[in-house]
Amino acid sequence: QVQLVESGGGLAQAGGSLILSCTASGSIFSFDDMGWYRQAPGKQRDLVAALWPDGTTVYADPVKGRFTISRENAKNTLYLQMDSLKPEDTAVYYCHSKLGASNYWGQGTQVTVSK
Repeated sequence: QVQLVESGGGLAQAGGSLILSCTASGSIFSFDDMGWYRQAPGKQRDLVAALWPDGTTVYADPVKGRFTISRENAKNTLYLQMDSLKPEDTAVYYCHSKLGASNYWGQGTQVTVSK
């Protein structure tokens, strides 16, 4: 059973930065897609950034140029570097991984950006 544990959320001011981490219980080298999603109150959960096994990265339009997804296989960890944060980035951020037909989610970490 794969377990994903996020960390690094918190409170930031607009224009500031945060880095989220997602550590997996197993080797992330074997995973298919990995990514970050977010869900604001009253809204659906949306993709923020994805990282494919061949290294391709995909970003949602609202975060392009501000967020960077990366991974460190040796530490079984996925990262999301968030720069130039905006109040509209406020949400619960979830780590996601796909292994075959199975999807795994972390418990979520709150990110709050103040004006």
